[in-house]
Amino acid sequence: MTTRRGFLAGLLASGLAGQASWADLGAPKFLAAAKKGETYLICGLSEAGETLFSVPMPGRGHGAAAHPEKAEIVALARRPGTFAEVIDVATGQRKAELTSPAGRHFVGHGVFSSDGTLLLTPENDFDAGRGVIGVWDRRQGYKRVGEFASGGVGPHDMLRLPGSDLFVVANGGIETHPDAGRATLNLATMRANLALVDLSGALLEVTELDIDLRLNSIRHMAVRPDGLVGFAMQWQGNPTDNPPLLGLYQPGQGMAPILGQADEELHAAMKGYAGSIAFSGDGSQVAISSPRGGMVQVFDAQTGAFLWHVDEPDVCGLNAVPGGFLATAGTGRITRFADPEVTLLRRDALAWDNHLVTV
Repeated sequence: MTTRRGFLAGLLASGLAGQASWADLGAPKFLAAAKKGETYLICGLSEAGETLFSVPMPGRGHGAAAHPEKAEIVALARRPGTFAEVIDVATGQRKAELTSPAGRHFVGHGVFSSDGTLLLTPENDFDAGRGVIGVWDRRQGYKRVGEFASGGVGPHDMLRLPGSDLFVVANGGIETHPDAGRATLNLATMRANLALVDLSGALLEVTELDIDLRLNSIRHMAVRPDGLVGFAMQWQGNPTDNPPLLGLYQPGQGMAPILGQADEELHAAMKGYAGSIAFSGDGSQVAISSPRGGMVQVFDAQTGAFLWHVDEPDVCGLNAVPGGFLATAGTGRITRFADPEVTLLRRDALAWDNHLVTV
């Protein structure tokens, strides 16, 4: 088997390293942040959970944005971090380090435009208590060229709808300030939303949950090829309230989201916290994970009806693989599961962070 070192040597000898595509790199499917000892990493994984590359990070990462064509990623700091690393994963070299402007911080997520020329980063304008989307131009060495309103407070995840330059922003509703760490400052007025925006910053649609669910922070999303968006929530109210943690939203349709939850006992086991979300490969199912509850729950992606669950300590990262889902955990375990059998693929001497990002 070709090693990463041998592969890179071949690329460098051929002079193609700077032009490498994802296919040249051995087809990594996912990106994941991790910690090994005292070192933070960003890693590329195969469908089988094999680590194809790992690059050290200056601090704890969270999510990442993969360029749509080039073997290049932007790994972003966990909220309220201020760094983002642009990495050529064919060479392991840092191409640029982005720093959020004064008065802003990153929230761990980002997304490219469809042609890969612009990077969009959800950020917190913490003195004004509003969300913004930073715009960075790859053609100018990732120079920041502007920003626009996120459509809400506390933006977190952001994704691009397939075949378009329309974006959905998960405005989690939580106001924070670096002086107060990660504390919620607006519990009395908090309300999350999903905002549909375009590259110009035009706000095309805002979708909110019912007022009695205003303390449900919309955090993470996944999108099906037909544009159906699944979203995972984290409850900021009384833990015994047991609100839904899964939502399904069809952008541009003007319809209220479909909400789903398991029976009372299983739902309570999630402890009010869904950390990641993924659709199955065929789009018929959607899964949410809870590291606090050590559980993954799977639902019907059309109706939101609960289907089955698996137990896995400290599980969070989720994505689709043929025949089921791949999951990563803070224990170092990488598992594949399907209705509801669990297969341990490997256990690494590191702690996987929250997400498995699609390349």
